[in-house]
Amino acid sequence: MSDFPALRPYDDFNCKLESNVHPQDWVNPKPSGTYNLVVIGGGTAGLVAAAGAAGLGAKVALIERELLGGDCLNVGCVPSKALLAAARQASAVRRSGAYGVKGAENAEVDFGFVMERMRRLRAGISPHDSADRFRKLGIDVFLGQGVFQDAQHIAVEGQVLKFRKAIIATGARAAAPPITGLDEVDYLTNESLFSLTELPRRLAVIGAGPIGCEMAQAFANFGSEVLLIEAAHGILPKEDPEAASVVLKSLNADGVRLLCCGKELRLSPADANQVRLQVTSHDQGYDETVDRVLVGVGRAPNVEEMGLEQAGVEFSKRGVVVNDRLETTSSNIYAAGDVCSAYQFTHAADFMARTVIQNALFMGRARVSALTIPWCTYTEPELAQVGLSARDAEKAGVEIDTYDQPFDGVDRAILEGETEGFARVHVKKGSDEIVGATIVAAGAGDLISQYSLAMTHGLGLGKLAGTIYPYPTRAEAVRKTGDAYNRTRLTPLVKKLFAWWLARTR
Repeated sequence: MSDFPALRPYDDFNCKLESNVHPQDWVNPKPSGTYNLVVIGGGTAGLVAAAGAAGLGAKVALIERELLGGDCLNVGCVPSKALLAAARQASAVRRSGAYGVKGAENAEVDFGFVMERMRRLRAGISPHDSADRFRKLGIDVFLGQGVFQDAQHIAVEGQVLKFRKAIIATGARAAAPPITGLDEVDYLTNESLFSLTELPRRLAVIGAGPIGCEMAQAFANFGSEVLLIEAAHGILPKEDPEAASVVLKSLNADGVRLLCCGKELRLSPADANQVRLQVTSHDQGYDETVDRVLVGVGRAPNVEEMGLEQAGVEFSKRGVVVNDRLETTSSNIYAAGDVCSAYQFTHAADFMARTVIQNALFMGRARVSALTIPWCTYTEPELAQVGLSARDAEKAGVEIDTYDQPFDGVDRAILEGETEGFARVHVKKGSDEIVGATIVAAGAGDLISQYSLAMTHGLGLGKLAGTIYPYPTRAEAVRKTGDAYNRTRLTPLVKKLFAWWLARTR
């Protein structure tokens, strides 16, 4: 039996996962000499930093107290996307009648198989993050709690490691928000959700951010009756409101019941191991009994029990304090990933780790503010964003021009029957310099990368209009926003000059 709750049920797949990311028979190596880099935390930021530094010839130690792979592999991106893939299949089957496929409308989901498939796929991915792989890369892997002794030494399992530079990459964890009665009930977070083996008949999801919306829609498609509770109005309050409304329409169609502007939320135990939920939404009181509650809000950085004070590293409840080069208040120590970043995404942690390698080992001056970081909520349709939204631009005093391309004007989307949504791009007023973009559509997470590429390398929107896209693809929506920009360049004067020239050359 495993000591880690995330590895329940402890079947063959979770046993395989543990054997890779925290082997029970692991023996820590004996440290020798001074390490160029000690990495504390084996999530995305830590693994990228360790592998990258070792690949460049550095002597590296990696310390992890729980499961290598961090949240992403074990209780985040990997298991959640496996569930979302199954939910999309269930949704597609139920909607297949609109495409002439008969008899599938009443299809049922085998939830036990869905969860077993997730565990199998997660275990299959885990060798990439395994202790043995990193040992073979020449890295000294230590399993246990790392505690700084000072700004050049860290202890782990009775041994002391000396380092020139260190990186804190301990990530963040689910944290209970201040909800009345929450401590009286058995609730789920992302750290326990993926251990379910039975589908809740009724599920309450607290928080309509990305985690809440993704899981609410997935479990509704699995067959649960889902209540989605949100304190703000609508869903995805940090995203483009019009894009979020497209996602909300889809959630409603899948049976998710939203209680937004929620106030006076109270939880308490009910009969038969159920939970009583009381909340006021739009001045109407609701009193519901549910089988399980998923809390999809609240994160806390992992900064405790590490001896950060002894190392001179300043931190707060928001995480480790860093500057734009990811240096902490101790000159030898850096931080990356969820423990210090407002962008709590795997891909952001990856590139922050690359920034640390440059700055810590090679006296670089790379700035994290120079990174162009997109993100995506993997609902159906997906909602992806990069750079500034219109609301962000207004707050920053940046004047913009905006160009939209609805997907009901994109042939591939029409043929696929997925016309809801749009691509929206913002450029600096009077220019084609892209400052932000939003896409809400099937595959938006893939499509947004075109705008990210353009922003990263200084390609204007006009350059995207001049790029040939295969027909028919959804990506044409991106090119069409470029076409919309080019049409604005055809001013009355230019049009008049064109007409004069063409008349002369007839």
